Amino acid sequence: MEVKLEKQYPLPVAPAQAWALLCDLRATAACMPGAEITEQLSETSYKGAVKVKVGPATAQFGGTVDVLERSDADRRVVMRGKGADKGGSSASMDLTATIEADPANANACVLNGSAMVIVNGKFAQFGGRMMVSVSEMLLGQFVNQFSATAQSIAAASAASDGAVAAETVVAPPPPPVRELDGLSIVWALIKGWLARLFGRKS
Repeated sequence: MEVKLEKQYPLPVAPAQAWALLCDLRATAACMPGAEITEQLSETSYKGAVKVKVGPATAQFGGTVDVLERSDADRRVVMRGKGADKGGSSASMDLTATIEADPANANACVLNGSAMVIVNGKFAQFGGRMMVSVSEMLLGQFVNQFSATAQSIAAASAASDGAVAAETVVAPPPPPVRELDGLSIVWALIKGWLARLFGRKS
């Protein structure tokens, strides 16, 4: 089953700061719930893992992430991730991400993402509509964490340069989600479906 996603997310940080974080694959992976880079195989290839928790059970997907293209001038990166679990399910994703400057604000930018996700095995039975909903929820969590991390790095950089007043207090970013909670996702999808159902009736 294939799922296509095209998304844009505004970020309250300068383009150069967002791009620097996006190029740090370990830091970027830490912004995705349950994901981490476990080993660097080469300059462009990495091993990674994603933990998925459903109730008391926890499953772990292992796989690789490869950087296929990178352009500092365009702030554009193309990556391919693929992995599988012990139960025979597998997934792959081709992702193109770009950081676009905000012409009206030098301290803001837009993260553009285009992805093709292919899922096989038991997760494919959920159907395309649910997979899109789940993917959008995950991307939303990722962008929130990515934005918080980028702001924290920017604030630390400004403070080290003496550009932040002494009385300014910068809140740290929220801690990364160590496991992807499948039940929370399913419950959120059910609530969304009920809201749409009763909204139509009213």
